[in-house]
Amino acid sequence: QVRVAESGGGSVQSGGSLRLSCTVSGYPYTSYVVAWFRQTPGSEREGVAVIDADGDTTYAASVKGRFTVSKDNRHNAYLRMDRLKPEDTAMYFCAADVFAYGLDPKYEYWGQGTQVTVSA
Repeated sequence: QVRVAESGGGSVQSGGSLRLSCTVSGYPYTSYVVAWFRQTPGSEREGVAVIDADGDTTYAASVKGRFTVSKDNRHNAYLRMDRLKPEDTAMYFCAADVFAYGLDPKYEYWGQGTQVTVSA
């Protein structure tokens, strides 16, 4: 059974930094895509960053230059968030799939989310 779990959310002041972690376990494939999304109440889920099996990355325009997605060789992925803004406040989700959907939320496996709150 595939499990996706995020951690590392919290509260930070504007301009601060956080690093989110995502652990994917039980995946039957050795290579897969990991994507980060975020969502605020009443809004659709928004793609933030993607890292594919080869390590190639894609970012939403709103976070490019401030967020960095990475992964290790132990089924962990990370989202480093710098120069955070109040508009980055959201529930952040990690998703995984063998197929690459870019910033489109079509991924098969999802975590429960971790809250990020940025105060002005």
